[in-house]
Amino acid sequence: MRRKTIWVLSILFMIFMLVLFIVYLIKGDASRWQVALGGVAVGALPLLLLRLKRNPFNTALIIGYYVFLFCTTYLGSIASFYLHFKWWDSTLHLYKGVYVGFAAITLYHVLLPGRVRQEASPWLLFLFVFSLPVIATVFWEIYEFVGDQFLTHTMQRGGNKDTMLDIIAGTAGGLVVAVYAWVRRGRD
Repeated sequence: MRRKTIWVLSILFMIFMLVLFIVYLIKGDASRWQVALGGVAVGALPLLLLRLKRNPFNTALIIGYYVFLFCTTYLGSIASFYLHFKWWDSTLHLYKGVYVGFAAITLYHVLLPGRVRQEASPWLLFLFVFSLPVIATVFWEIYEFVGDQFLTHTMQRGGNKDTMLDIIAGTAGGLVVAVYAWVRRGRD
């Protein structure tokens, strides 16, 4: 089921972005065709999961990835939600924090053998699940800063305030999932 979901969502998203790439390339809209081309690339990333013998990510996480891609690449950048709705960017950072937190729970279970997990403190799970979204958020903000310095000048329109709100939102999303994981682990 997961393999089929990955194939279907990847192909549909890539075709959608490829059509947008062609449309905006013909129109000469460089900012949109570049985003659409990037959308083709990130839409293909889950296909790499198919090369793994055992894909650790469940269908909900895979679908969540494509929801995030659609909301960021198409709605956010191409349809200009980032410009028209001031709350859009921070909301997606909150979503990303939650999403990466749930991916961290999966990775925790994959990376630590069952016996080690049983003996580990619930605080280890909390710290891992909390840290991954925070790190992802910081790396994203570094990417935006570097991109604005050398390429687009449009990713951090709100300057330091935008960066800090994004970091707070991503951290809050990660914290919510980390608390959830800690409480759930404490009950086991």
